[in-house]
Amino acid sequence: MEIGIYTFADVGPGGSHPQRLRQLVEEMELADQVGLDVFGLGEHHRADYAVSSPAVALAAGAARTKNIRLTSAVTVLGSDDPVRVFQQYATLDGLSSGRAEIMAGRGSFIESFPLFGYDLSDYEALFAEKLELLLKLIDNETVTWQGELRPSLDKATLYPRPEQHRIPLWIAVGGTPQSVVRAATLGLPMALAIIGGDPKRFAPYFDLYREAWARASRKPDEAKLSLNMHGFVADSTDAAKDIFYEPHTAVMNRIGKERGWQPSGRREFEAACGPKGHLLIGDPDRVADRIIELHKLFRNDRILVQMAIGAMPHKELLRAIELLGTRVAPKVKEATS
Repeated sequence: MEIGIYTFADVGPGGSHPQRLRQLVEEMELADQVGLDVFGLGEHHRADYAVSSPAVALAAGAARTKNIRLTSAVTVLGSDDPVRVFQQYATLDGLSSGRAEIMAGRGSFIESFPLFGYDLSDYEALFAEKLELLLKLIDNETVTWQGELRPSLDKATLYPRPEQHRIPLWIAVGGTPQSVVRAATLGLPMALAIIGGDPKRFAPYFDLYREAWARASRKPDEAKLSLNMHGFVADSTDAAKDIFYEPHTAVMNRIGKERGWQPSGRREFEAACGPKGHLLIGDPDRVADRIIELHKLFRNDRILVQMAIGAMPHKELLRAIELLGTRVAPKVKEATS
């Protein structure tokens, strides 16, 4: 069971992008020191997030870490170029001595598409075609490829070459059955994001993945699955709730207003922290027990927790990372080994 964190590098009111980027490197360094397995970094092109190029920020972390896996979470592949994605993460792989990963997704925000000149009517087709090309680039040193939305390649070899024989490529999904089946059919590990509702209702997606994996005549023990969830760890459960509530609720209500969601408050937050909720909130023992419970349900190989949401105080975030690595992870690994 791999345990890690991911972040979108939120910038709260009064914060700055440069300051948040420097804090990110500090967070990666601490996550590595306390023994966490993975650090993921999301791509956005908005004022409220500091990272538009995850590979660059992860490379800064590579120079300050030794063991932790470094991944995008996610790369918005439909508005990016697979050639550049491969080159960036091959570079990261060399700098980190083989610790780079790519988590590709369609993206939950669409601002990158007009920014880079893509038509949103091609949203699905762009992702499918570019995923096909990225897979070929990862699996083959020299590639000849022909597409419709991106110029073709003729015997192209990309440099630098990565340290790993094959850079791991994960597919991130948010609950679309077609995306689940596509990941399994292609033989790619899948990361499922749960940011609302009772996690139990997402279990059928993991069952669907395993069924599609088996139909593709793949070995069951080679399937890899991750849960990506919101949460926070503090020395006490009350402290975890008090620290996390305002930043998390402010972000979810702000984004919810953009998308037509109903606003939420303390009542909804407390329910989300409960036994049927989607938030991993509490002291180390409570969070560890909840992760173990979810593992029994999903049989997942990895869990990534998004703790830095909104205007999260940096000091409290560093303490949460420390507790996740030194208190939560050992208990979970012992129970799931």
